[in-house]
Amino acid sequence: MKAAGVVVEYNPLHNGHVHHLKETRRITGADVVIAVMSGNFLQRGEPAFIDKWSRAELALRSGADIVFELPYRFAVAQASEFAQGAIGILAAARCNMICFGSEDGRIEPFRNTLRLLEDEETGYEAEVHRLVKTGISYPSALSQAYRSIADTAAVAEPLADLTKPNNILGFHYMKAARSIEPAITAFTIGRTGTGYHDLGADPDSGIMSATAIREAVRTAGITNEVLRAVPDHTARAMEQFREAHGGFGGWDRFWHILRPLIIRDGAVRLRDVAEMTEGLEHRIARAALDAPSFMEFMETVKTKRYTWTRIQRILTHVLCGMDRDEFNRLRHPRYLRLLGMTAAGRRYLNQYKDGLGLPLVSRVGSSDDPMLKSDIRASDLYAVGTGDRPGKDFRTPPVMAD
Repeated sequence: MKAAGVVVEYNPLHNGHVHHLKETRRITGADVVIAVMSGNFLQRGEPAFIDKWSRAELALRSGADIVFELPYRFAVAQASEFAQGAIGILAAARCNMICFGSEDGRIEPFRNTLRLLEDEETGYEAEVHRLVKTGISYPSALSQAYRSIADTAAVAEPLADLTKPNNILGFHYMKAARSIEPAITAFTIGRTGTGYHDLGADPDSGIMSATAIREAVRTAGITNEVLRAVPDHTARAMEQFREAHGGFGGWDRFWHILRPLIIRDGAVRLRDVAEMTEGLEHRIARAALDAPSFMEFMETVKTKRYTWTRIQRILTHVLCGMDRDEFNRLRHPRYLRLLGMTAAGRRYLNQYKDGLGLPLVSRVGSSDDPMLKSDIRASDLYAVGTGDRPGKDFRTPPVMAD
C-alpha cells in the first residue's frame, strides 16, 4: 500500500482542507493518506479551537486514513523544527510522498529555492545573522536574506515566494525530507479561496480561512456563511464542543491560568523557559502585573523584534512547563502516537507493523518517556483551560472511522 502524508492543524477543518485531502489522494495515487496533526496547542502558540480528538475524527471523515499526533515539542516550534518533527514521523510511518498546499500549486519553484539556498548556505546564514543583530525579528531576517541571495544569484528559474505562510512551511517540509529521507517525493496543490489570515469568505468558492471561521464563530456563532465554508461534521463538532465546554479554546480562556504562573515565576525563572530570548522575560514579567486581559498583555509585550507568534509560543511553554533544557533534549520524534484510523488505515498499519521506524503508541499507559509526558501534560492543561477533566489521554482510545 502506498501512503501520502499531509501535515495539518485543522483549527478547525474547513472545505479547503477537504479539497487538499482529495487532491492529495488523486495526484499521488496513494492508497492511504496519513495526517500528522498538531495536538491541543498549535504552531502559532495558540490553544486549539476544539480538542485533538474531535479534530482527528474530522480528518478521518474528510479523507484521511491515519492521524498521528505531532508531539508538543514540534507542534509548538518554529517552522523548521515543526517540519523536522512532522517529516520524521511520516518517514517512520513508511510514507514516501508528501503533499502540501502552496500559493500557486507548482513544485518546481520549491525545488529551485532548495537548491539555491543549499548552494548559498554560508552566505545566507551570515546574512540572517547580520540582519538579526540589527534588531528585526528572525522571520523578517530570513525573508530579507532570502530576497538578497535570490537577487544576487540572478536565478533564471522561478523561485518560491517565502513571504507566504504556506510556502514557508512547504519549503521546510522539503528541506526536512532532504535530510531525513530523500526518497520522499513532494507534491503541492494551489491554495483555493481566501488567504491564510483573511477574515472574509471568498465570493466564488465560499471558502473561508480557519482564522476567519474562528473569528466568525466567536463573535456571531455558526452563521450561514460559516456553514457554507465547513463540512457538516465540522459544524456539528464545533457546536458539540461549545455545548460541552461553554466556548472554544483560545488565549482568552487561558489567561486566568497563565497570568498567575508568570507572576509567580518572575523574570528569573522565566529566563529558563523554552525559546525565551534574553531580555524578553523582563517585558513579560512586567506586563503580566498590569494587564487584565490577554490582548492587552500582548499589545504591551510585542515589539518589532518579537513577533506575536514568537511570544505566544513562549507563553505556551510557560503554561505547559516546557523549559529550555527539556526542549533541547527532545530533538527527534520518539513514537507514532495514533489518534485515529479508518479500515484502510488499519490495514496499512498491520502491513507495516514490523517495519515502522518508531514504536506505535495507540493507548497511553504509565510511561517514563519525556516526550510523551510533555504531550500528556499539555493535554491536561488544555482540559483545565477549557473546563474539561484532565486525564483524557488515558481514557480515550484511537478514533475508529469507516
